Parts: sequence; C-alpha cells; structure tokens
Amino acid sequence: MVDRNWKQGLPLEGLAVLDFTRLLPGPLCTMLLGDYGAEVLKIEDLKAGDPTRFVGRFFDGSGAFYRQLNRNKKSIAIDLKAEQGREIIRELAKKADVVIEGFRPGAMERLGLDFRELEKINKSLVYASVSGYGQESIYREKAGHDLNYQALSGLLDLSAEKDGSPLVPAVQIADVIGGTMMTLSGILMALYQRERTGKGSYVDLAMTRGLLPTLTLAAATLNSGEDTARRGSGQISGAYACYNLYETADGKYMSLAAMEPVFWQRFCEAVGHQEWSVLQYDREKRNALIEEVSRLFKKKTRSEWVEIFNGVDACCEPVLTLEEAVEHPLNHDGSYWIKAATGTGEIEIIPGFPILFSGLRGQVRYGPPQHGEHTREILENHGYRQADIEEMAANSVVIINK
Repeated sequence: MVDRNWKQGLPLEGLAVLDFTRLLPGPLCTMLLGDYGAEVLKIEDLKAGDPTRFVGRFFDGSGAFYRQLNRNKKSIAIDLKAEQGREIIRELAKKADVVIEGFRPGAMERLGLDFRELEKINKSLVYASVSGYGQESIYREKAGHDLNYQALSGLLDLSAEKDGSPLVPAVQIADVIGGTMMTLSGILMALYQRERTGKGSYVDLAMTRGLLPTLTLAAATLNSGEDTARRGSGQISGAYACYNLYETADGKYMSLAAMEPVFWQRFCEAVGHQEWSVLQYDREKRNALIEEVSRLFKKKTRSEWVEIFNGVDACCEPVLTLEEAVEHPLNHDGSYWIKAATGTGEIEIIPGFPILFSGLRGQVRYGPPQHGEHTREILENHGYRQADIEEMAANSVVIINK
C-alpha cells in the first residue's frame, strides 16, 4: 500500500508500477505516473525492447518517439517465455502496487502472469489491461490501431466537412484519450478503492469504448428528436459561422469558437458587423453567413487579426504551427512545453506536465532508459545475488546493459 505519511512532494511518491506496455497508450500513461512520483519499471523483451526505440531521430541509443514517452522509468530486459524470467516478474509483483499491460487479450494469461495469477501473491495489486476492443469483446482477438478504433466508435465519420470525406487525424485520439487517459483514470480509481477496502482490482480498458465520452454532444441528437449528427452539421463541426476556422490573407488560419451569444456579440462588434449578431444560429442563413465571415478574414493577415482581438474576449485565436505553439506566450512559465536532458545530456523539447497540485508540477527525475539499463539494479533491490544475476544473463534470461 502507498504510504499515507509522505510529506509535501509529488503525489504518487511510493507507488510501484510494473509496465509491460509498448508503443503509445500504455507508455504515455506510465510516464505520467512517473512524472508525478511513481517508480516505474519498464519490462522489455530481450531482442529490441519497445518498438518506439527505433522511431524518429536516433540519439542516445533510442529514437525521438521513445524519448518522448519514457522518461522517469527504469528498464529491465527479461525473457518472459523462460520460467526463470516469469519467476522474476512474480517476485517484482509481490511489492508492486500497479501492473499495466497492453498485449492482445489472453497473452498474459498464457504466460501465467494475468491478474488472476498475480492476485494470488499480492491481494492489493491493481492490474490494468489496455486493448483495442476489451478483454470480453467479440473483437478481442482482432488487431487494430488508432484509426480503426475511431472508425468503429462513430467519431471518425463526424470528423470532416459537410459532404466531404472523413479525415485521418493528425494525432492519435483513440490512443491518448480512449487509451492513456482512461487507463490513468481507471488506475487511480482502483487505487482509491484499495485505500478503502485494502483489495486490488482489475481494470479492463478498451480504447474504442474509451472514446465514447468524446461523443456525448453528438449522441444527444440520438435521443432528442433532432436530426442525428452528421459531418459538418453539428454546432461544433463547422455548421455555423460562430464556431469555425477561417483562412487569412497570408494563407494562415484563425479559430473562432464564439458559441455563447455574449462572445459572438463581442466578435461582431470587434469586426464592425453588429448586424451579424442576430444571425448566430439562423439555420437558413448559416451558409451565407459563413461565406461572409470567410471573406472578411481573408482581408487581413493572421498577425493583423491577432492584434485586433488582443484584449477582446471573443474566443478568437490563431491556428499555430507546432513550432509557434512552443514559443507562444502561454508557455511563459515553462509549464506547457519544457526542455529536458536525455541520458547523455542533449536538451530536447517535450510536452510539459498537464496537472499542477497546489502549484507543484511533475518532475523529470531521470531520462529515458537504455534497453535493460537497470536490470542489475532492479534485481539487486529485490534480493537477487550477483552470481545469480550473472548466471541468468549468461543463460539469456535477462540482459544486463553494462
């Protein structure tokens, strides 16, 4: 159990996590746990470890994508197909608070490392499984990725202009919202329940199911007698001038999200078109109004529009590139984007910490680990003798990164 007597510090200090995940959803979840104090042991195979190690610019023994997802973790490389390797996991699990895995349903059961087995040796264990469709789904055996999960949830079909084709999103919405964030929520709920009952629990997270909360506004049309939400037909999907994107004279864009009448009124006043204020949700004139507002925005550059709306509370902001977002004044305190050193000291820009606790941020306590970098340290901390560790390395049960 987590020590309740810790003094002011990171909120998850003392929490021990065994991380069997790879790619994006699980590693991002465990990195967030690590950012806020948890001790995360990244369990990797003997061959190459997490596939993200080879994605993006290669430096410091790993690719850029891996470095973005794996700070504040320690790596141990184990052959889980070897009984001795599985015995190591059982030893680690005795002292763990959380286990998280992202294999296809049934994989951990075949290894004898599923919740039912590990619960026998640790009754307070919180065990989370992240998959595309869920452990009990009729699709449990099917492979899938972010785009598939969005497609089956109904979200992807809504993500387009009216009469246009669905668009491939620029980011992994299902992985992060349906996967990372929902898994994080589930784990923390289970830990809270454990504080009251003393017992662990099993968290079954399906990324497709995890997307459903994003559809609440669209789903309201299913039961309200209105036309069911379609591409470009909803209040937040481009059907109205007050909530839309507009190209500027220099080929850049402004975002307008003046949904409430008060913000739309201020927008109309700022651009000198008070006559538009009564047309905000006029269904018959909405297309004509969008065209008028579009013509207006094309008369000035993005920077000119930014200056016009400086100090005007109308929910009108520039559409920034990634580089511009990093340099934006929002990051004046360094909490949105941060600069952190990798293992050998190179400074890289990474997303900052999403949550503050009484002003306290997460921390980069150590950089992304090399493959098997902490195998020896972790085994020693769990009572293994040096001779036994060397023997397991010689027998290819573990990798010791010298």
